[in-house]
Amino acid sequence: MARGHEAGENTSGGQVGGDAFDGFLGRLGAEDLQRLQESLAQLHDLHDRMKRLLEAVLAISSELELNAALRTIVEVSADLVDARYGALGVLNEEGQFADLFTCGVSEEVYEAIGRMPTTHGLLGELVAHPEPMRVNDVQSHPHFREYPAGHPVMHSLLGTPLLVRGTVYGNMYFADKRSGGPFTGDDERIIAALASAASVAIENARLYDRLRRSTEDFQRSLLPDLPELPDVAGLRACARYRPSSSLPKIGGDWYDAIVLPDGVPCLMVGDVMGHDLRSATVMSQISNMLRVIAYEQCEPPSLILRRLDEVLHGLHGGPMATVLLARLESHASAGWRLCWSSAGHPPPLLVPSSGPARYLRADSGHPLGVAPDLPRPDHAQIIPAGSTLILYTDGLVEDPAHSLDEGMGGLARLAAELRGLPLEEMCDRLLAYRGEHFTDDIALLALRLAPAGGSAL
Repeated sequence: MARGHEAGENTSGGQVGGDAFDGFLGRLGAEDLQRLQESLAQLHDLHDRMKRLLEAVLAISSELELNAALRTIVEVSADLVDARYGALGVLNEEGQFADLFTCGVSEEVYEAIGRMPTTHGLLGELVAHPEPMRVNDVQSHPHFREYPAGHPVMHSLLGTPLLVRGTVYGNMYFADKRSGGPFTGDDERIIAALASAASVAIENARLYDRLRRSTEDFQRSLLPDLPELPDVAGLRACARYRPSSSLPKIGGDWYDAIVLPDGVPCLMVGDVMGHDLRSATVMSQISNMLRVIAYEQCEPPSLILRRLDEVLHGLHGGPMATVLLARLESHASAGWRLCWSSAGHPPPLLVPSSGPARYLRADSGHPLGVAPDLPRPDHAQIIPAGSTLILYTDGLVEDPAHSLDEGMGGLARLAAELRGLPLEEMCDRLLAYRGEHFTDDIALLALRLAPAGGSAL
């Protein structure tokens, strides 16, 4: 019975297991408990540090713009080893610092120091011998030199080279742990791991930058130079193009301006649907065809667009594109009259010399490639002297985070604020309206009419 009773107690929930664990703890001495707690704490710290290391590698690898990648590398690395100061120096072919990215140093202090650090002294030691370096007392190191005026005093240093394709690209330096202690071997190993991830990120960013420049050069090569407008016209034209910040997208936006045989300036802006090489190729074909048809026929814009649509339909099966075509004609009593037709394109923006800017809203028609036989309307508007006329593609006003009305309203308000600037500067500021990151390319064509008795700026 006693044995059966004991067996029954052994199977009643987890009580016996709990009692056994309590008994085990009871047999441990105070030193054993302390060692156990320290081991558990070390395991927790190791797990936490590994998690942070993986997060840091992910952050470093996610940047494709080179300068942003370099800033991210030094910031996340300094945070991971608890460094108060961090710096990433990029070396040129002569082994001198060409650029420097820092964290922990304020702009005021950075400007007070006033110059790029030299590759002499302790920093130069890592340049001369590209191996990890750990210094517990900076000022007692034999290669230490005096700090430049305004430089914060640093006590400990951890450095490692950055190798890209086997070549030293630069160095990372970290100074003074926030905890006050020296840098450890674990810190050195962590920075070495991050330097390895950073080298891949830097190479990816450089490849991305080359691809972006090549794409931009290709797209710009398809766009025309603006012609000299008639001196007597009192007109000034300016055009800008900005490719999408999202590669490998290649846009199909374009602008053009020509002077027709009858002396009338003809303005064009368009956008081919799609973001690939074919879109860019079709864009070049459409813009060239439109230029030829407009120059030869000198007809109302609606008829020119209709003829273009018919030709495209016969040659390409009708690629989808939006276009705005305009003639700026002299007007006996009012100075200038804009005559235009649209194939589904956003309306022109008129910025008078005073008062609010406004869109010349009218029937925008249907895009090219939809129904070439359908008629298209023409529109006309008197343009006051001193006004600025802005033609643009939808990338300037479309933003996934805002409605189209908000985008167009913001552009109109900004254009009104900038009307007193020279036209080139105004266009640059308008192009920056969308910020650094945008998913569509932008074409912008602006025309400024001279004020009465003056000249266009």
